[in-house]
Amino acid sequence: MKLPRRRFLSLAASAMGLAAGSRIASAEPYPARPVRLIVQTPAGGSPDMIARITAQWLSERLGQPFVVENRSGASGNIATEAVLRAPADGYSLLLAMSANAINASVSDDLHFNFIKDAEPVASIGKIPLVMEVNPSVPAKTVPQFIAYAKANPGKVRYASVGVGSNNHYDTEAFAQWAGIKLYHVPNKGGGGAITNDVLRGDVHVVLVNAASSAGLAKSGMIRVLAVMADNRLPEYPDVPTFKELGYTAGEGLWSALYAPARTPRDVLEALFRMTVQALKSEVLQTTFKQQMIKAVPNASIEEAQAWSKAETARWRKLTEEVNIERPQ
Repeated sequence: MKLPRRRFLSLAASAMGLAAGSRIASAEPYPARPVRLIVQTPAGGSPDMIARITAQWLSERLGQPFVVENRSGASGNIATEAVLRAPADGYSLLLAMSANAINASVSDDLHFNFIKDAEPVASIGKIPLVMEVNPSVPAKTVPQFIAYAKANPGKVRYASVGVGSNNHYDTEAFAQWAGIKLYHVPNKGGGGAITNDVLRGDVHVVLVNAASSAGLAKSGMIRVLAVMADNRLPEYPDVPTFKELGYTAGEGLWSALYAPARTPRDVLEALFRMTVQALKSEVLQTTFKQQMIKAVPNASIEEAQAWSKAETARWRKLTEEVNIERPQ
């Protein structure tokens, strides 16, 4: 039977509307099966802890397991690519870190475009860093450290978790601001490894996770000069923030939940709502406080998207201003 033209166009328009709708709504209630939450660091660190406590909370409320997978390596790019190449259905999620914004700014050979291929769901937490020195360093304040470094140009060593890492850029940006020249000693062993570097005296200074250094600072095994956080930390009440000292570029580390681009909107909304509820829960607040992590729930997905763009732009600007070797 031949359809009148007007009827045909009406049906065609309806079909197109259904097709468009399929891109913004999932075909089944979410989640209907286990969800993977991929972490780009080894088990045991702050990112892993954030992922596991968040995954447990989501599992209990949404009725399906949220399974944490640790895929470290390549500055987080292995984990990121695994998620962004997965179907955009909400069953493969990424606990993104500051490294993702850095990589998007400095890496030219990625197999994905993080800005276009990743969909921000919600900010989760900010992890403060501390500048710590070996007690043999004759400096009890940042100004004294700067004076010491100026008196020994290129001889004061610092460790990072690798070329192009967060603490590599943050330390070099600080050195540039302070007008000092430091010698970089990369260590791919993680935050614990670079803390050991400064404990042994192999390097003079490191910028590292605040929670991992609290016990060492109390015992006098290391000396903390400044914290990279919005405010002073209760665990270091007498230690100033970098911002108090006039250095405002450092923000510490961050973690956030991302999904592949084109994930259905209703899935993103479900994840966003439950993640925000998790961040406001007593169990997460207590756990985060123990690790000195600041929960940063967003008001909306749009706010999370705006934050993601701003953070990527901030790192792009910083990496352009700081002249260091690029990761290979």
